[in-house]
Formats: sequence, structure tokens, C-alpha cells
Amino acid sequence: MSADTSVRVIIAGGGIGGLALAHGLRKAGVDVAVYERDRHRTDRLQGFRIHISPRGSRALHELLPEHLYRAFVGHSNPVESGIGFGFVTEQMNTLLELDRETIEGNPSDDVDRNFGVSRITLRQILLSELDDVVHYDKAITGYTQLPDGRVEALFADGTSAIGDVLVGADGGTSRVRAQLLPHAERVDTGIVAIGGKYMLTEQSRRRLAPRLQLAPVSVIPPRSCGMFVAPHEFSAAGADSGTIGGNDGAAQLYPGALFDNTRPYVLWSYAAKRGDYPANLETMGSGELQDLADRLTADWSPQLRELITGCDTDTVTLLPIRTSVPVEPWETTNVTLLGDAIHSMTPFRGIGANTALRDAHVLTAALTAAARGERPLLDALHDYEAQMIGYGFAAVRASLQAAEQSVSDSRVSRTMARTVFRLAGALPPLKRKMFGGLGSEPEPTRV
Repeated sequence: MSADTSVRVIIAGGGIGGLALAHGLRKAGVDVAVYERDRHRTDRLQGFRIHISPRGSRALHELLPEHLYRAFVGHSNPVESGIGFGFVTEQMNTLLELDRETIEGNPSDDVDRNFGVSRITLRQILLSELDDVVHYDKAITGYTQLPDGRVEALFADGTSAIGDVLVGADGGTSRVRAQLLPHAERVDTGIVAIGGKYMLTEQSRRRLAPRLQLAPVSVIPPRSCGMFVAPHEFSAAGADSGTIGGNDGAAQLYPGALFDNTRPYVLWSYAAKRGDYPANLETMGSGELQDLADRLTADWSPQLRELITGCDTDTVTLLPIRTSVPVEPWETTNVTLLGDAIHSMTPFRGIGANTALRDAHVLTAALTAAARGERPLLDALHDYEAQMIGYGFAAVRASLQAAEQSVSDSRVSRTMARTVFRLAGALPPLKRKMFGGLGSEPEPTRV
């Protein structure tokens, strides 16, 4: 059943959440347009591997045409070893290994699984078949509520667009949020990460420990820092079977995306409190950051240090960790928010993209019901916001807690954590209870 296209939806921002919403609305027959600040579809070619949880995968499956969802699966990171996640010491001593069955259980559907995918590749898939929907070089600066009940989005180039609903999907520095909720804050956590990519070649694979090429690993040193490691491979099957805007698979990804989309790599990210770094951290270039990370891990296992010393210097970057501050529900209007524009979170639980996809899924259903005349528009948007505020800020809190634990100064708590990991490894029922659903988004606490 198609929706009544008299409802027009404007989406400000062409990131993962905004594009997924556009696909969902278009699939439902709702009139939708995306206004993206990038000048071209190939502008945003930076980024690392991201984790897509079973909920995120389910949202993509529901929102995308089937062949684009299959392209996502085909270009996602295969886990041939069956290992899903590991915890090790800074000397590469194993604390705990989790297989996919422990993490995922036994899902009845292959859709409800965990995937690792290049952020660039996922965005290219989401841009596919939206040429008539996405408008480039349109940075939103604000909006105006019109007397007839519609909303006008204003862009930096002096143009505007009018719709019945405006969705701010314009990221952590959202201009839509700044106008709608000027009291909503996004703050510095005091945690800073240095990250880079270790490119996998025939020669570098021989230098790097095999375990670091299999599946993600969290490194837990005895002092106040941490490291995350995640490999990203590109299988021949994925390259041949996935279709992105054509029948040639990964080889025909849009020009300019080749660096990230065809060369396998291992992502590494070292995190610590800002006070544990030199005062001139913010002014350091890529080479200086790489040397600093090398010095800070001087007494670590050579297997881990190889990631830092052997990585491509041009990929090394500084990542200040920020988070949104939870806000109380607001009065619903025909302007709403999605993803990082409202619940920006730290990357430490790998759930930000999945929460944005959940937003897109829930908001698609709400707007489709309104477009079909099944619900008043503001009632549908209110229900979306009530759900989104609950699960979105639950994810923000869980993500911040994980970030703070990763750089905790308490040697006692780190020693206890190592003991618990080893105990869980020896007791499969405890391991399943503690780590089943690892990487999934938390549900809000119900009072």
C-alpha cells in the first residue's frame, strides 16, 4: 500500500541515518528529499570500519530494496574463523575469546547477525538509486515555520526547500538541533584517541600476529588507557556478488572510494585521558601522533606495536571523544531529529550507527502511518520522539560508561576485570550470560 504523497519530508543531512530514512520513505511511497552539505557524492571518503548490530542489520533489511541490502551483506567483513571478539592484555595474553554463537545466540534469520563494514562502502550503498532524491552542496543553516503549517529549510547558498516535515539528520554539530533545542549540549568527555589503519599486504600480513587479522580485540592494560583493534577484509565473494548501482560489484564503486574499499586493513585506536598526553597534542601532525602512540606503548607486546609503527602514517588521526547530554522530552512540532543530531555518543560500544538506523526505522513507520492517514502527523512524530529519546539516550549513557571504564585510573578495577574475563572463559554458561548480545544497543530502564 502506497502512502499519500501529499506529505513531503525534507531530510537535512545525507549520512547513514538520513539516507536510510530516505530509502524507507521512498519504499513506502512517501515524498522525500535529502539535502546534503557535500558538493559531490564522492566527497566524504574518510572513515573507518563500523559495526552493524543485528538490530541495525534488521533496520537496513526493512528500509532498503532487497538487492541493496544484499550488496551490504556482500561487502561486509566476513568472519571465517568464527571468532567474534577478544580481550587481551597489553602483552597479547588472551583474557577471553568470544565466538559468534556466544554473542549472537542462534538467530533464526541470517539478517539478525553482526556485520563489520567500511563506513565509505555503506554510505555508497545508501546513496545508490537516490539520484533524484539527494541534493548536494546544500548545507542547512536553519528553518522557518510557515503560517500554513509547513516548514521551510534554509541553506547556505541562499536557497530553501518547503515541506510538511523537516528531519535534522545533520550530525553532531546539527544546525537544526541548535535552533530546535538550543539548550541541548554536546560536550568533551576529556578522552582522546589516536587512530590509524595498518594496511594488509602480503608482506605486512607476515609481520602482524594472525589473531589481530581475524576479529576485533580490546586491549586492557593495567594503567589508564586502552586500545581497540579491528580487521577489515574484502572477500572475493563480496566483491563479485554485491551490486552497487550496477552489476559489477565492488570494482565499480564510485570513483575516489578505492583507498578504503579495495585495500584490507586493521584499524587501531589508542585512547587515554587528555591529561595523559603532551600539552601540544592538538597541534601534532600525523607523523608526530604516530610517534607519540609508539612511545606511549613502548612496553607493550611487539605484536601490538607493529600496528602502530607499521601503519600508513597518512591515516593516523586525532579523535577527541565527545558525547551529547541527555535532554528531557520537548514539545513536538513538525521538526524532529535523528542520529548524532540528537544523541551523539562515544564510539566505545560501537552502537552509534545502529541507533541512527533504529531511528530511521521507527521514524519511517511513523511518517508512513501519517502519510496514509492512519495517524495525525504530530501524534506520529510524538510517538517517534518518545521512543527515540528513551533508547537513544540509554545508548549515550552506556557508551559514555564504556569510554570512562576504558581509561579508568583504578588498577583494582582493571585487575578485577581481567579476573572476570578469565573466569568467564572457563565457565561457558557465565560467558553466555555476560556477553550474549555484545555490541547490541541497550534498552532504556523502565521505572
